[in-house]
Amino acid sequence: MKHRFCKRWLAGLTISAAMSLPLMAAADTTRAFIPMGMADSVGVIDLESRQVTSSMTGTVNTHGSALTPDGQYLVAGSLTAHESEEPVSRPEGVTEDEHAAHHGGGAAAASEESNTGLLYVVDTATNAIARTLEVPGPVHHVLVTSDGRYAVSTHPMGGGISIVDLDSGKLVKSVATGPAPNYVVETDDGQSLLVSNSGNGTISEVDTTHWFVKRNLRVGGGPEHMVLAPDNERLYVNDVASGQVSVVELSSGAVAATYEIGGEPHGVGLSNDGQILFATSKGSNRIVRIELASGARRSAPLAPAPYHLAVSPHDGQLLVTSRAEGKLWVLDPESLDIIDEIPLEGIGHQISLEAN
Repeated sequence: MKHRFCKRWLAGLTISAAMSLPLMAAADTTRAFIPMGMADSVGVIDLESRQVTSSMTGTVNTHGSALTPDGQYLVAGSLTAHESEEPVSRPEGVTEDEHAAHHGGGAAAASEESNTGLLYVVDTATNAIARTLEVPGPVHHVLVTSDGRYAVSTHPMGGGISIVDLDSGKLVKSVATGPAPNYVVETDDGQSLLVSNSGNGTISEVDTTHWFVKRNLRVGGGPEHMVLAPDNERLYVNDVASGQVSVVELSSGAVAATYEIGGEPHGVGLSNDGQILFATSKGSNRIVRIELASGARRSAPLAPAPYHLAVSPHDGQLLVTSRAEGKLWVLDPESLDIIDEIPLEGIGHQISLEAN
């Protein structure tokens, strides 16, 4: 990981070699990391053997997760409010009035300061928590920027995102995006973040140099999970309100097309070549596959309540969790047949996959 984070924070961390060696050996395999909410752990799954090989423990209600670019650390966010050890500091360049307004003002601001959120920075070789960072509010989803410098969290009760410097561990900025921010993705050039605001039907584009909202795209409905096309020209956004995935042309900001998915669409992903869209319908108990060039649609039953979705960067297989049961389905991306079903300790949330 870049920016001296490893040297500064792990220099004093002592872990026995006996505990480390089995986990280090596992690092040579392809793994998925799945926060398991109220089970208070993150499951580590070997995708070759399709087995849960270990757990990251000591976390509380983790929902969001993201790996650093080098894969050495997993940043997992807690959706449970945390009693802060110190007041949430006002980010540089933000006035007292702006800070109070962002946190609700008055009593609401005091409540926000006493009930913050947590990010856990976990060593993926040892499963040890290397650092715990406070952020302004419970965390839904997480992104680590492509340069490995920042952890970005969405705060559904705070109306925006927070940016934490992983070198210093300090809050760099809180950016108000809109009500009930849900998901965040980054453009390939690292210059922008796109944040879905499910409370007002918008996507906020955030400048990553100066950390401000440079435009809001109105897509309507209740946008939540998103995936960006490889060419960065189109953004695919699930809309819980309509049961569709909307296709947003980023150059114009307009919705160019929609695809019917079913009740309560949730997870969304693209094949590794960007030619096929996959989405889960939690309410209709279905997985949907759409060929983007032709519009050909295929769906298959998947129950109960298919939830988060990820596409393996290695073999293109689909990984889908269930909102109703502790399990991970492994699906064939062509037929949508179930290849395997892996039991989990809890409900699986935002899936992070090793890229090596």
